[in-house]
Amino acid sequence: MITSTLEAEPLITLVGPPNSGKTTLFNYLSGKNYKTVNYPGATVEYSISKLQKKYNFEASILDSPGIISLIPNSPDEELSIDSLYSHPRFGIPDLIVVTIDASQLSRHLLLAKQLIDAKFNVVLVLTMTDILNRKGFDISLPDLTNELNCNVVKVDGRTGKGIDELIKVIEKNILNGRLKPRQNPIRQNGNIHFDKLIGYYKEIENIEDKVIFKSNKDANPSDLETANKKLNILNNPQARNNIGIDQTTLKVDKILLHKAWGLVLFFFIMSITFTSIFWLAQPLMELVDSAFGYLAYEATVLLGNNWFGNFIANGVISGTGAVLVFVPQIIILFLILGLLEDTGYLARGAMLIDRPLSKIGLNGRSFVPMLSGFACAIPAIMATRTIPNKRERLLTIFIIPLLSCSARLPVYALFLAFLFPMSKAWIAGLVLAGIYIFSTISATLIASLVNKFNNKIIKEVDNSSFILELPSYRIPKLKVVATNTYHSSMAYVKRAGSVILLLSIVIWFLTYFPDYNPQVNSSSMSQEQAEQLIGSERLSHSFAADLGKFIQPVMSPLGLDWRVGVSLIPTFAAREVFVSSLALIFKVTGDKSTLQTSIIREMRQATIAGTGKKLFTTATIIGLIIYFIFSLQCISTLAISRKETGSWRIPLIQLFVFTAAGYILSFVAVNGLRLIGIN
Repeated sequence: MITSTLEAEPLITLVGPPNSGKTTLFNYLSGKNYKTVNYPGATVEYSISKLQKKYNFEASILDSPGIISLIPNSPDEELSIDSLYSHPRFGIPDLIVVTIDASQLSRHLLLAKQLIDAKFNVVLVLTMTDILNRKGFDISLPDLTNELNCNVVKVDGRTGKGIDELIKVIEKNILNGRLKPRQNPIRQNGNIHFDKLIGYYKEIENIEDKVIFKSNKDANPSDLETANKKLNILNNPQARNNIGIDQTTLKVDKILLHKAWGLVLFFFIMSITFTSIFWLAQPLMELVDSAFGYLAYEATVLLGNNWFGNFIANGVISGTGAVLVFVPQIIILFLILGLLEDTGYLARGAMLIDRPLSKIGLNGRSFVPMLSGFACAIPAIMATRTIPNKRERLLTIFIIPLLSCSARLPVYALFLAFLFPMSKAWIAGLVLAGIYIFSTISATLIASLVNKFNNKIIKEVDNSSFILELPSYRIPKLKVVATNTYHSSMAYVKRAGSVILLLSIVIWFLTYFPDYNPQVNSSSMSQEQAEQLIGSERLSHSFAADLGKFIQPVMSPLGLDWRVGVSLIPTFAAREVFVSSLALIFKVTGDKSTLQTSIIREMRQATIAGTGKKLFTTATIIGLIIYFIFSLQCISTLAISRKETGSWRIPLIQLFVFTAAGYILSFVAVNGLRLIGIN
């Protein structure tokens, strides 16, 4: 075990309940220069950084997952709590900085009291005092310091006021030496001391009575006048109850949490969110698209129309660009979700869908992992560790791959651009929202079916309750949201980028060799026509064509041919590769037009060999969309599902059931649409 010492470098661990301002404080102390890693042997993440150099004090800062008590309610919380006593990499922290929402003092003090009684070296940071001040109250720092016997500092998360004072207190506490933590004060030998827990609540109530006073501009906690005001508050139960209540929040919640209108507004907000992804990203997508189209064209001109020039232009540049063009949509998705979370609305979303989820064997705790599934199934499945109930956790893991992740977004965007011209982009946006809603409804219906037969699939029977603390509404901190959006988007690019580039190269090789220089009679053709004929001959005799002979019988019932089948194969490593695969399979050359435009042009001209029928039609495109909604085409998702469920049983069921459902429903959709004349 590595123990943090002053001779090495002191370790400061940030701890606090969710929505207490902990991450905002971490960003101020680290200067947003941090990395996120997993606890050894676990999928639980924490962020680590160095204290900013401007503070002239060397220390490491660790931002741990949010907890509300030293009594864990989930595997994630248990690991976070255990790491306080002995972090698997850093040992015992030299100092624990606990963030407390001043407007939720009675609830958030529980964790601080437990850490102090466990003999940790603790500094308390009061956040969101502006919310408490708007209610007409304030907290006496001297009184709270005396009651808790630890330093207390106020920090304004919007302006950073109080950070310099906090640094002084941190330095002083670390130099004074580290206390040796003892056993958990309310959980010993696996048993919870409920009498001790009840005692904490009574003690916290007494502390709150002593430290909260009615504020005004000239108030001073030491004044007799202020003391009298404080006494009046304590003798007025109604006023005391109003301390923790934000009246504005209550008024807004009457609308947003209404049992009928609340759900209508929720689905409206979600629809606006996904429609905005299509609208707002379009100018940036066109810019990125044009840039990669120009690069591919210039590479062909510079390197010549030989195997190396073709490799750089169509294998590397076009293959990568066909996916990176959709990064603006992914950024906007993370940005909007971040804004909704920072305002406090996502917690309301969990409350709103708790009742519908309860009908299918889940509760509101599944909301955040399910919502994360719209970004990526991998962190979404990791997030299920916060669900203490094992049956609900496994059921949530089971349906998460059905939610349309951001890796599907490039595919949907291409298909919708094929179906709808730019003049009707608003229709494409609404259809995109409909796809996400449809995937969510499908996931809930399947969860309902699985719940009825849980002894066959999930094999866990137990019940749980759902209790959630709703934060007050607040103005989002744009710097924090932007930083989180940047890191989430970069994580997506880094995760997908290397896989996409490798698979693009493999597919280029399969479509270019072995007959890379076929002999054709091009005497009466223009150079462009000759190049197209050579490309067609090369493709028809390529390794990809040989592979397609085995795939064709599977694709024919869907109205497709082997070329689409070959493009689908690498999607099991990364769905996004489908777009670049199409670009390579259909020999989209690097010209001055945009890559997406070139792909769509080739799709419109493509015909099925021997029949002359159009390959891509309204029916086949809708069939492909349905296939992508249901099928599980992500090896990484299978791997993380195996790790979180503890066996290959559920991942293999997901793979075969979802992929088979995607194929069958696609077959029904294509042939059903053809039957009614839509082709």
